[in-house]
Amino acid sequence: MKFTEFPYERIDLDKLKADFLALCEGVDKAQSGEELFALHQKYYKLVDDVMTESVIASIRNDIDMTDPFYEQERAFYDANMPIFRNLLVDYQMWIYHSPHRAYMEEKLGHVAFKNMELAQKAVDISLIPLMQKENELTTEYSKLLASAKIPWEGENLNLSLMTPYLTAEDREVRKKAWKAYTKFFEDNAEKLDSIYDALVKNRTEQGQMMGYPDFTEIGYARMNRNCYGEREIASFRQQVKRDLVPFVQKLHERRRERLGLDKLYYYDEGVFFKEGNPAPIGTPEEILKAGQKMYDALSPETAKFMQDMMKMELFDVLGRKNKRTGGYMEMLPNYHMPFIFANFNGTAGDCDVITHECGHAFQGYITADLPIHEHNQLTMETAETHSMSMEFFTEPWMDLFFGTRAKDYLSMHFEEFLMFIPYGTMVDEFQNMVYKNPKMTPKERKLLWRTLEQEYKPHLDYADNTFMEEGGFWQKQHHIYDLPYYYIDYCIASINALQYKAWMDKDFQGAWKSYMEFSKCSASLFFTELEEKVGLMNPFKEGTIKKIVEDLEKNL
Repeated sequence: MKFTEFPYERIDLDKLKADFLALCEGVDKAQSGEELFALHQKYYKLVDDVMTESVIASIRNDIDMTDPFYEQERAFYDANMPIFRNLLVDYQMWIYHSPHRAYMEEKLGHVAFKNMELAQKAVDISLIPLMQKENELTTEYSKLLASAKIPWEGENLNLSLMTPYLTAEDREVRKKAWKAYTKFFEDNAEKLDSIYDALVKNRTEQGQMMGYPDFTEIGYARMNRNCYGEREIASFRQQVKRDLVPFVQKLHERRRERLGLDKLYYYDEGVFFKEGNPAPIGTPEEILKAGQKMYDALSPETAKFMQDMMKMELFDVLGRKNKRTGGYMEMLPNYHMPFIFANFNGTAGDCDVITHECGHAFQGYITADLPIHEHNQLTMETAETHSMSMEFFTEPWMDLFFGTRAKDYLSMHFEEFLMFIPYGTMVDEFQNMVYKNPKMTPKERKLLWRTLEQEYKPHLDYADNTFMEEGGFWQKQHHIYDLPYYYIDYCIASINALQYKAWMDKDFQGAWKSYMEFSKCSASLFFTELEEKVGLMNPFKEGTIKKIVEDLEKNL
């Protein structure tokens, strides 16, 4: 069956509540651990049904944000998923405090029970109205960005379709493109400020209602920070600033020389070669076929994965008007399959969809049938290790996408990969300071962003772009609005991916074996336990980033 043929039916909320009540009563009456675990299988089925229907509705809304039917369905889940999450936590608490907990902990694992504990910190029935409003606000932000119609060369383009012009070979073209792109954010600055201000206040109130001084603790609980916390992340940020930023500055200087420029400005930020960045060759359909050929060659497991994805048409990657910006992978539990959403725009980012998003999807695919569903409830730094490492494991096949410019792509990808880490870490520090100081004004938040840019990206010069110079760049970053405290997971995962890159350069099959073990173990172990098991250095440990940089310096 193809994705377009998947049936959709809105969940019956009243029936769902009754089913969960029956589950909780069943937990209370269970006479043995075996009986309780049998009941737990019914819980899995309920959760899978809800998640499948809500994900289908969400994807179809993202595909066309003007579709009135799925717009209504999205609004329904925005309002009711907080109720669902509260039902989950209520049920989990019955399990957590059951007389048969020892049996269940042995079956589900110690990570699952730690996550249940964290869930208690993140969800409560009293928060439901605030969580519903939070969902409304994030949807409003997505719809605002999706509504962008930027005048360009006689047509109106959305934000995603502007990307090729933002990195054009001709400097004057990209300067003009950035001016047009930025104007959308300037024109909507007041609305963007208003939405984010409301989100910060809303999330702060949620934290305070749970007894915390601000949103941070509830935010960390939502992210399932189950084996590290603020102290470790603060140490990671410090290591990035101290050990990685100076090295990345050298890469920017090397890029400036390669481009033959006296000075780098913001509109040069995504450009790596004087003749223009390498771009994938062929149509979107040909890019997908190249991806299938690549995964056929990588391993038997990846071959089967890509064959099933193509057969079921589980990609929506063409950039279109009224389509949500960005890209992601979502699992469809009842079909045991992932779905990949993206916006192809003719840049190297199209290839990244076939590597990065397929890294997520492949891991979800190979563990979709795990009997213990909790083992697939990944923390995000684990999930991003799957995707960001796949970007490197697929390097030997880049000629399929870039032809004679494959070598240029590999060079660009490696530099861009390293340049991202300071930016992603900066996003995390920005969010941390915003939520620690929720009374900041919109102007103060922008000043904070600009101050952090000078620490993490000191080469950056906005020239005559007042909006950017005053600290507005962050308002294009979906994660800051939609997924607080997520972005640092990309950076933590990047350190793992760099380790896999060094490993595969010496022993590809050995690195792939470790990666497969990392993927299959999933959430059966804590992230730090998982790294030790598969032979990776802990990114939080003092000296890890310094060692990686020293190795990079030798090869520069």
